[in-house]
Amino acid sequence: MQRLRRFAGSSFGSALLGGLVVAVFGWVAIAAGWIAAPADDDEGGEPAPAAAPSTAPVADEGLSIGEIYKRTASGIAYIEVRGPAGDANPFGIPQGNTSSTGSGFVIDDEGHIITNAHVVDGGTEIRVTLGADEDPVEAEVVGVDQSTDIAVLEIDPPEGGLNPLDLGDSSEVEVGDAVIAIGNPFGLERTVTAGIVSAVQREIRAPDGFTIQQAIQTDAPINPGNSGGPLLNARGEVIGVNAQIEASGGRGNIGIGFAIPINTAREVAQDLIEDGEVQHAYLGITGAELTEEVADALNLEVDSGVLIQHVEEGSPADRAGLRAGEGVFEIGGQRIIVGGDVITAIDGEAVESMDDVIAAVDSHDPGDQITLTVVRDGEEREVSVRLGDRSQRE
Repeated sequence: MQRLRRFAGSSFGSALLGGLVVAVFGWVAIAAGWIAAPADDDEGGEPAPAAAPSTAPVADEGLSIGEIYKRTASGIAYIEVRGPAGDANPFGIPQGNTSSTGSGFVIDDEGHIITNAHVVDGGTEIRVTLGADEDPVEAEVVGVDQSTDIAVLEIDPPEGGLNPLDLGDSSEVEVGDAVIAIGNPFGLERTVTAGIVSAVQREIRAPDGFTIQQAIQTDAPINPGNSGGPLLNARGEVIGVNAQIEASGGRGNIGIGFAIPINTAREVAQDLIEDGEVQHAYLGITGAELTEEVADALNLEVDSGVLIQHVEEGSPADRAGLRAGEGVFEIGGQRIIVGGDVITAIDGEAVESMDDVIAAVDSHDPGDQITLTVVRDGEEREVSVRLGDRSQRE
């Protein structure tokens, strides 16, 4: 089994954090920032019927939106999550329960369903409905991975069986590809919307603050309640898990949404089903790209690499003796912490950005040893680091 790409402990990169849960008794924010996760909403009352599927073609060589909808709708999960409302009152009595909704999709005949971690976060009772005429059934959480915002649920397969969705290959996704999203925005069950892939290889922030790489950007309308639902290509294959939107003042969809690539979700789901958890290698630094302009201004011996900005105390990087900067330098309106080590290579492979560092750490397991080539005080040296386990990060 291929292991999930591991994520480094960098907070450098995307500053957009997803997570908006709409509860019956109020909006519950799961994370703050310009990015709002289109997670959950339940306005109360009976949900409106799903929008009628369009017969317009998604692409000349693909299926129509209506055909994709008919093939996949029964494999889309309407997820209802109940949990405690939060702090107890002065008498120690909980203030009732909250109820929120999200989306998911069936991935096998055994009853496993992929959704977002933030959809089920804090839930004590989870119910899943598949198909317009089916009754809700209880679901168990198989596992949750906050670092990729992926969770796997399990239900008992009904007598008539399940309709697992076909999983595609997110590495083949290109800008301009036609896509559709199916989910439960604002509690409106099995709503279908369409658009294109607006960009690829985006970075978004996971619920635990780490970076999710290779996210797919789309203008297909997704809103609170779509979280965990599928983003499908013109062949009806899942290429992503809808997770976040960029919202202006929290006003909902403005045509910028993000999906976790299905290649990542597939590997995470497999680990969760087999082991109940996912292990992520951990280095413990933040860094900034070293450009020629900065290198010239600082009179450095190298003109590319990663300037270490911060080393987390007690992290593998700290134990290996990597040094963070101490002074602050401003160039072109950007403030950079200078004076620390410059990483130029990992295991002999040149690095030019934090993306390169993250990718290198992602490719290892906790406990693996890597060799960093760094420049310190004008001299090049090699530093061996034994990577840690992110789950044991203090």
